[in-house]
Amino acid sequence: MINLNQLRVFYHAAKHQNFTRASEDLHITQPGVTAQARLFEETCGLVLFKKKGRRIFLTDEGKILFDYARRVFETEGELENAIEELRALKRGILRLGTTKAYARYFMPVLITSYHQQYPNIRINLNEGSSRDMILSLLDFRNEIAVIARADDHPDVAFTPFSQEELVLIVPPGHPWTQRRAVRIEELALEPIIMKDIGSGTRRVINDLFTRSGYEPNVLMETSNTEFIKDLVHRGEAVSFLVRESVAAELRAGRVGEVPLEGTHLTLDVSIAHLKDQHLSPAAKAYLDLLHGLSASNMPYQGIGAIMASMLARRKQDAGAARLQGWKKTAGKARPGGPAK
Repeated sequence: MINLNQLRVFYHAAKHQNFTRASEDLHITQPGVTAQARLFEETCGLVLFKKKGRRIFLTDEGKILFDYARRVFETEGELENAIEELRALKRGILRLGTTKAYARYFMPVLITSYHQQYPNIRINLNEGSSRDMILSLLDFRNEIAVIARADDHPDVAFTPFSQEELVLIVPPGHPWTQRRAVRIEELALEPIIMKDIGSGTRRVINDLFTRSGYEPNVLMETSNTEFIKDLVHRGEAVSFLVRESVAAELRAGRVGEVPLEGTHLTLDVSIAHLKDQHLSPAAKAYLDLLHGLSASNMPYQGIGAIMASMLARRKQDAGAARLQGWKKTAGKARPGGPAK
């Protein structure tokens, strides 16, 4: 087994071909360097140095081992740089999970904000149901998940992030669009497209029907928000979606919206991570970003409000940067007085 301390002494002595210079590099005495170099030779069973006067020279065997030692300590330097870059968030991977709707409508803004601060962090974004994303945390495939709270788990911590409004969408021209509200018993008779089991939306709607004592008339189940909107537009059924994910279709009249009598449905979205596991520096930085956004919007609101706040802050920062640049430019351009 090679003694790395002896190898280090050999490397520095061989690099300088001088025991005194090696002692200066290693901050040990010159006799200590000589002793460690001799011990390394004994360990190897080889003569690595020859001495002529006060100078030392590498033998052929010493030259071969020096080439390996050089690579070892060059790699050590690269390792130290990598450690420092990981700590300073100049390198790393963020493994992030979210639902498909959040990935499409909300994550781009959140990821852009993070990437502006940490441009060298690679982001792996995984999509799936809220239940799937909880499992991904437990399997260490993701470190953080932004999800609706579909299932609880004793090993997963949930921090409230946003509260999304769920709206009942119907085909354009549906008779309900002329109504102020519909009753749950009427909804129970209408074909409905449900989000798949494991989603937060499905949990909220299931709870609604259970509390009311009715069974939904489920036409189909799917996790695909775009598919749901298209089928509702075609008049196949009604459904419930997060308002932000269907806002464009509501404005364009591709689907209609009708309130449910006596009920205001919301979906609680949380930041999830394992309770007793240390987060990587990249994940910790993302968690701090999300906590900062949610704290600035407490009591917690929809992602639309959060994004609006982010965009307003970004414009404010850009305006301040332009003003600062103008002041610097004006200061440099200000004449010291005409020459006479």
